[in-house]
Amino acid sequence: MTKLIPLLIYMAVMVAISFYVRHTHQGKNFLENYFVGSRQLGGFVLAMTTVATYSSVSSFVGGPGMAFEVGFGWLYMAVVQVTAVFLVLGIFGKRVAILARKFNAVTVVDILRARYKSEILAGFGALAIVLFFGGTMTAQFVGGAKLFAAVTGYSYESGLILFGLVVVIYTSIGGFRAVAITDTCCAIMMMIGIVILLHYVLNVGGGVENILKNLSVDRPDMFEPFSNGKMPLTLYITQWMLVGVCTIALPQSVVRGISYKDTSGMRQAMIIGTIVIGFMNIGINFVGIISHGVLSGTAADNGGVDNVIPQAIVTAVPENLIGLAIIGPLAASISTISGLLIVASSAVVKDVYVHFKNSRNQIVSPQSIRKLSFLTTAVMGIMVFVIALTPPSLIWLINMFAFGGLETAFFWTLLFGLYWKKANCLGAELSMIGGTIIYCFTQAVGFKIFNLHQITIGISVSLILFLIGSHFGKPTDDKTLKEFFD
Repeated sequence: MTKLIPLLIYMAVMVAISFYVRHTHQGKNFLENYFVGSRQLGGFVLAMTTVATYSSVSSFVGGPGMAFEVGFGWLYMAVVQVTAVFLVLGIFGKRVAILARKFNAVTVVDILRARYKSEILAGFGALAIVLFFGGTMTAQFVGGAKLFAAVTGYSYESGLILFGLVVVIYTSIGGFRAVAITDTCCAIMMMIGIVILLHYVLNVGGGVENILKNLSVDRPDMFEPFSNGKMPLTLYITQWMLVGVCTIALPQSVVRGISYKDTSGMRQAMIIGTIVIGFMNIGINFVGIISHGVLSGTAADNGGVDNVIPQAIVTAVPENLIGLAIIGPLAASISTISGLLIVASSAVVKDVYVHFKNSRNQIVSPQSIRKLSFLTTAVMGIMVFVIALTPPSLIWLINMFAFGGLETAFFWTLLFGLYWKKANCLGAELSMIGGTIIYCFTQAVGFKIFNLHQITIGISVSLILFLIGSHFGKPTDDKTLKEFFD
């Protein structure tokens, strides 16, 4: 029990932060305060919350597990993630911030509704966020609980209860600002966790030179970019799309553009975020590779891809430091859950309920909004928690499916909507709805082209449908174009 003390203290701090934020930051506009932190995030916190939300438990468990199996090819592929924060803030950050303030937008769907004047598009966008976020959050709950069980020896259910309920509680109580601050703590703990694990794996394995020398004899294929067929070019292409270029349109990342205080902070966040995500992404995948210095055989011999890092922690890290070492990977899990949970809640409360009431000239009292926001966030978190009690396997595959669905739905609608005057309502509707349905269908039946991940089909179909709709559909009215492009 004593080895859990650092983790228990950390969880208690997360909850304490949420209570502190709730009682000290009560802004006049509850929706704006609860869902985007009153648009007051500074550069450092903006960078850390964007990194922490993007870096999920699959980044700390499934990813390095694949690096253990594949070798440096997986690391070469994963390097593209270093650009994630720079791209999302550089392409959408300032544009989204300006428009959000102009239209008093609190969510990404608010901006799409203002641009395309389509209730169908807004409704489907909110639905896509809730459904795909549900899948991603389930993967985070499962990954975190499995890691906890494998490392500590306690049951999967006890781990799920410990950190699962904590993240639901602090997200519900503190809202976006609490999420941003706790994300910052999580990102710091992720980096500390990587340093601890790297140090002890190298120490037990006899140093990086010794580990790599033995690998070059036993597994020379691990040094090849294509890893003797385990890392085909098609996997590079699809992963670069899934976790690289297309991530600029993920709603949980774009909404960070609504929340920052000023342009100076955004520029600072782009630099800090790129450095931090580069260190974390390259560092943890390198740990996966050099874990061959403390583990033998393949990933299957160590309980599967998702069990490599837990086994490395148990094998290499002293028992009195295990409680500290697992905070990093668990922080990746809870930061992603909290970030997704608050955005999913905003989709239900702001994009559906409040908008529905306002469209019928029905006034919703601030007290009702407050209660509904707390309740919605808590209920959605508990629902995902219950689903996670029966855990699916291969969490990184679940994560990639949800990533692909969100990217298919939002990539072209956001990119064209914010930067192309000829983008119109019909094009956006066909692109988001048609592309997402085709993506999910090809995933369900296992259909691929040239063995590429279905994201290539979803993105391509979404683009084609957007161009067709924009050509044949009614042009956007002059007033909207002036609001968005003058």
